[in-house]
Amino acid sequence: MPHNKHQGKKFENFVYATLDKPFKKILVIVLVFASLFGSVMMFPTKTVLAKMLPGKSTNTYTVYIDTPSGSSVTQTKEVTQCVTNILQKEKAVTDLEVFLGQGSPLDYAGLVKGSGMKMGEQYAEVVVNLTDKHHREEKSFNMVQRLRPIIQNTCKPIVAGTSIKMIEMPAGPPTLASIVVEVYGKDNSKVIALSHQVASILKNTKDLVDVDIMADETYTKYELVPIKEKISRSGLSVDQINKILYLAFKGMGVAVKNTIVLNDQTPIYVSLSKNSKTLDSNTKDTLRAKLSSLSLMNKKGMMVPLTEVINIKETPSNPMIYHKDLKTMVNVIAETNMVSQVYPLLDAREKMIEYFSKDYKVSKVPGITTYMFDLNLIDKKTGDKYLLRWDGEMKVTLDTFRDLGGAFIAALILIFLLLVIYYKSFAISGIILGGSFLSIIGVIVGHWVADLVTTETFFLTSTSLIGFIALMGISSRNSLLLIDFAKGLIEKKGIEKRRAIAIASATRAKPIILTAIAIILGSALLASDPIFGGLGVALISGTVAAVIVSLIFIPVLMDNTKAI
Repeated sequence: MPHNKHQGKKFENFVYATLDKPFKKILVIVLVFASLFGSVMMFPTKTVLAKMLPGKSTNTYTVYIDTPSGSSVTQTKEVTQCVTNILQKEKAVTDLEVFLGQGSPLDYAGLVKGSGMKMGEQYAEVVVNLTDKHHREEKSFNMVQRLRPIIQNTCKPIVAGTSIKMIEMPAGPPTLASIVVEVYGKDNSKVIALSHQVASILKNTKDLVDVDIMADETYTKYELVPIKEKISRSGLSVDQINKILYLAFKGMGVAVKNTIVLNDQTPIYVSLSKNSKTLDSNTKDTLRAKLSSLSLMNKKGMMVPLTEVINIKETPSNPMIYHKDLKTMVNVIAETNMVSQVYPLLDAREKMIEYFSKDYKVSKVPGITTYMFDLNLIDKKTGDKYLLRWDGEMKVTLDTFRDLGGAFIAALILIFLLLVIYYKSFAISGIILGGSFLSIIGVIVGHWVADLVTTETFFLTSTSLIGFIALMGISSRNSLLLIDFAKGLIEKKGIEKRRAIAIASATRAKPIILTAIAIILGSALLASDPIFGGLGVALISGTVAAVIVSLIFIPVLMDNTKAI
């Protein structure tokens, strides 16, 4: 007990000596504001990176394979086989599920990525199942980051124009992609052309991967049109033409076999062999050569070549046109490579402004809103108007930080009003509020330290901001204890102001520190969590900063106000 009294007296004298010397008070104020400025500057200097949610290590991820529109299932299968060959070599992979011509069963990510709507020969998905995350050293998002360039560089060249995307389970609300650029305009063909320019810029932006345009490409297809006059003169029918085409290339049931045991009929299915019905190339002459080998027997028993009664018509495909809010739109998507979305977005946006300024009048959307990064484009020659709107996880991040920022401001206003009512002094209320806000120094510095000691980038996330908002009440409580105790010593015991502040700081230091230790120990359990680690670090480091501010900086402010 005497030792504690000695330590308390020592700290009391330290606080009093600080308050008694104007130079020391100025030094404390300068150091605090320098720390605040230095910590805030960690964002623009990228010392601390902000992101809505960090990567989440899971036991599964999915590979989306999209070959160009018009590709055959054979081509898609070839690319898929290349992907599975690489994945099968991974020790952490337990099994693979391949879905050709369709999307995989809906999962959390596929809900908004359109997996359930995929149906066509150009689509394939590979579901990769891993060993339990607690029994392997490499996290799933690190594995994806490592394998992505290997798979894309090896498998994409097999079919030119193929898109291969590595889709991880999101830690928060699923979005179409980390960064989405919605390109709006009136003419769909011009919108698609503009989308290709946007995609080219995103591909050349650092830290952006899996860039893709969510629009059907126009390709050449061939229609077999029956020549009714020739069919009639040849003694054939249109039904015969359709049946031989289905029989040759698709296959069809031509008879049934009765099964006595099962009391059922088994259809006999006939089609050409794989080699017979496969085309060597996608040209009109190759198709005509293949059809010339097929003949039909007419009513007189004569064989009529199929190419004599049909025309091969070359036509462009009809791409799907996407709309949003009754406007023609094409999505250009991109994922971030283990970084925050903010920095690649700003980089890509500046490149777009510079690139499109040659042919368009580029203007930014005015005001501080959710769409503050959007760009309006007006063609200098035609006057056509286009809009580049940013969406995806980037927009969710902006919305989240905006909402949490609003909650933070509301908390500040509410605390300030309650303090004004209690103390009937704007000065005292301002001291408490200012001291509470300074806990952000510890929050930011804590994330910087956490980033230094962890193998992955430790982002300041939405959970970090939740921790900072929670700290407002804790920090305010510390200042309240000091001010109330000092006012009581001054009013009831007549102790001189500076001595009363020093005594209050020394006396209340122990309960403040014990409370801080309890918060730190409780939050330590959260610090290692991949999702709520930001909350834990914010509470730990912010509490440390709040204690220092309460016991050193608040007494200086109290000494400089006449309200105490």
